[in-house]
Amino acid sequence: MSRYSQIDTRKTDTGKRYKTNAIYPTVPETKNDIYVIATAADRFDVLASQYYKDSSLWWIIASANNSFKGTLIPKPGTQIRIPADKNLALRLFEQLNNTR
Repeated sequence: MSRYSQIDTRKTDTGKRYKTNAIYPTVPETKNDIYVIATAADRFDVLASQYYKDSSLWWIIASANNSFKGTLIPKPGTQIRIPADKNLALRLFEQLNNTR
């Protein structure tokens, strides 16, 4: 599922068009989550490719670590949580964005 599929074009009362933004869920912690210590070579998209086989799911790892700061690069030395259940994160994302 592309996270962009949830972005709609809407109109204001005056007819001005705008795009909605995606809302990212809080990904709950589970006992099966994986924890890694970030190195200088790590990026959320590379980690998503490594653990989920899909680099476009970088936002799941970023969301799980409260790291939406305009960068795909975690600070070296920080502990990064990789949610084990990517499908849960995808369902939560869809629920949040389909109900707007």
